Amino acid sequence: MDNPALVLAAILVLAAGTFALRVAGPLMRSRFELSDRVQQLLSTAAVVLLAALVATAALTAGHTHAGIARPVGVLVGGVLAWRRAPFVLVVVAAAATAAGLRLLGVP
Repeated sequence: MDNPALVLAAILVLAAGTFALRVAGPLMRSRFELSDRVQQLLSTAAVVLLAALVATAALTAGHTHAGIARPVGVLVGGVLAWRRAPFVLVVVAAAATAAGLRLLGVP
């Protein structure tokens, strides 16, 4: 895409589509009644999707294995988040754990 006008048009179309999808949820919510079972399934699906995203980011680096230090750091952060530690502490502890392990030579 060497044409700047075409790139700008693509960005605007994608931005408008993203905005429309984000606004559609609250606007359409009153038109549809979801059963309790479906609401529970959607809630579970969101958790599973987030867990898959975390696992992919923690275990892979590009197309290869990320090593041991990163997953251990993510595990430390996850435990602290589960224990309701402050967010800054979760991030710093996870990063410090991974950095410390790498400093010790753990891949």
